[in-house]
Amino acid sequence: MSSNNSGRNRTLVPEARQGLNRLKTEVASEVGLNDYENQDKGNLTSRQNGSVGGYMVKHMIESYEQQL
Repeated sequence: MSSNNSGRNRTLVPEARQGLNRLKTEVASEVGLNDYENQDKGNLTSRQNGSVGGYMVKHMIESYEQQL
């Protein structure tokens, strides 16, 4: 069975890309990864990359809950 990654890492709302990139940079800075947008992500550990994604989700959930 072949793997199909065509749907992964695709921004569903293209206008949101800039905001997501800004959030990613802010979160990376919070977890101690400065200059994240210019780093080769392949040189980071899975834990470092995963922390950025995990904290992004946490921030998005907190933001949504505050809007309720």
